[in-house]
Amino acid sequence: MPDTVASESREVWRELAAEGALDQPEPELGELITDLDRRLPLGVVLSVVVQVASVLPLLRELAVRSSFAGEVLEEALAGKAIVALAVTDGAAPGSDLLEAQTSLRETDGNWLLDGEKRWITNATQCDHALVLARHRPGSHFTSFRWVLVPVEAEGVSNVPATSELFAGSGVGHLRFDGVRLDSDHLVGSAGRGLPQFFEHVSTERFAGALWARSLCRRVLRETQAHLQARGWWDNAAIRERFARCLVDLRCLDALCATDEVGRTDAMVLKVAGAGILDRVLAECASLRGADAFRDGGEAQLRAEATMWGIAGGATGALLAGIADHADDLLEDGG
Repeated sequence: MPDTVASESREVWRELAAEGALDQPEPELGELITDLDRRLPLGVVLSVVVQVASVLPLLRELAVRSSFAGEVLEEALAGKAIVALAVTDGAAPGSDLLEAQTSLRETDGNWLLDGEKRWITNATQCDHALVLARHRPGSHFTSFRWVLVPVEAEGVSNVPATSELFAGSGVGHLRFDGVRLDSDHLVGSAGRGLPQFFEHVSTERFAGALWARSLCRRVLRETQAHLQARGWWDNAAIRERFARCLVDLRCLDALCATDEVGRTDAMVLKVAGAGILDRVLAECASLRGADAFRDGGEAQLRAEATMWGIAGGATGALLAGIADHADDLLEDGG
């Protein structure tokens, strides 16, 4: 990734801190995401939103018992540090976190971290990684804890996951080869890693739906202007296709019109938002024709948006979780 692109993400982070946009425990995500999407590349938006929606809330909770987490939180809120949330494991298929093998073991009074985290936002441009690590064997909910790792520590390496998409997101793979840590870097209670992750991932999934809504609205406005400029807007067939996109957008508006999102609703929002965004971008790309393949065009946005749709829980895994709550969702009033 070009240094200038990584620098843009860091500069945006500093600007948001200076504006006080990161100081509130529950920032106005919708307004923030809409503003970021309006003026910044998708990858830079991804870099910021993952931190605001997931990393900062987790650090606030972990800082209650960890002075080191508190120090890193202060640096992040001041715009001086970028923190990557490293959850998805190289050894686990998809979103099966119970099978994650990145491990933490005690030796000679210190701790050693080994493993790989893949497709991690901010991996190539972070100062610290908040790592979900296995501290004991077995596929159990209590087998994991949080470790806060300085990326300059010996044994930490990273590589970009892609050279063309998500510019500014720092998406990459983190590798930990015998990284020696002291107890200060164990920032969460043993066994609380996965429960804390699932407590906070709902906010990230809600943020994903808010971002999908902002991106849909922006691309639809641009597509309408394109059609009008070329005299195609009055074509009945084109207007019908565009109108179906507007229906999808209004459905997403309705789903996002809430002040509080539970775990099940967050899964529903994530799946619905990803599906609607893909349909809208596909139709807008079709309506624009070859122009959709310009740099930053709808075809590229669709490829990048697919990754955001996967991050925080692949659709298949989320649908399985939604099915588990079928009885609740089928009750009157949902």
